[in-house]
Amino acid sequence: MGQLDNKTALVTGASSGIGLAIARRFAAEGATVYLTGRRKAALDAAVEQVGAVAQVGARGIAVQGDTSDLGDLDRLFVEIENRSGRLDIVVANAGVGDYGPLGAITEEEYERTTAINFKGTVFTVQKALPLLTAGSSVLLLSSSSALRAAPGLGVYAATKAAIRSLARTWAAELADRRIRVNALTPGPVETPGLNGLLAAFPHADDPTAVAPTAAEPTPPTPLGRRGRPDEVAATALYLAGDQSTFTTGAELLVDGGATQL
Repeated sequence: MGQLDNKTALVTGASSGIGLAIARRFAAEGATVYLTGRRKAALDAAVEQVGAVAQVGARGIAVQGDTSDLGDLDRLFVEIENRSGRLDIVVANAGVGDYGPLGAITEEEYERTTAINFKGTVFTVQKALPLLTAGSSVLLLSSSSALRAAPGLGVYAATKAAIRSLARTWAAELADRRIRVNALTPGPVETPGLNGLLAAFPHADDPTAVAPTAAEPTPPTPLGRRGRPDEVAATALYLAGDQSTFTTGAELLVDGGATQL
């Protein structure tokens, strides 16, 4: 028996990192999981990983697309409706971050970050509404960057703070449908996305550097390490399943204590 037997879930941005870890954990707990991503090869590889851990009756289904493209979202939800007819869990995870301190922010980077992180989250959840069942769970991925100064990440952090605000508002708006909405807020986690972002930060010996250090733009966690994607996935499982039926509008931090201690 899995904690998500007979559930249908959507995880956006599931080609790698936290999204893939969540999709794997949900399938291992019995859910049928729809995975989205922009890169077909990476998405196909992710579905293979999900299939390798899925319980009998569970599976991973790839739907390539960009969450900032409303046409792609329409196609996604038509496929979910045709195949499954409903959704019990939505994890709005797709997101990007570009290094850009004030004075160096480009319009292209601003548009990309806000379109994927904020617009993509808004319309993913809005377009999922007709398929969401009573008692379903919506998880919005925020970031600890929204809770503290992160030099060079102002636009990214602002989108993640907005996502936290959406979780509160939507939890109130959807309470009469018994749909729970919560924010899941990771700290520094070992993912390809974080490693790519770190590579963009200036070196410590650069006199123009804005980041606190060359290697780590975020302070170390009290636990002395970055998190693992599977640790975030474990918290996602709690919020998605029946162990959290009295939790809505909340923010759960998975940050090694970095924002609290």
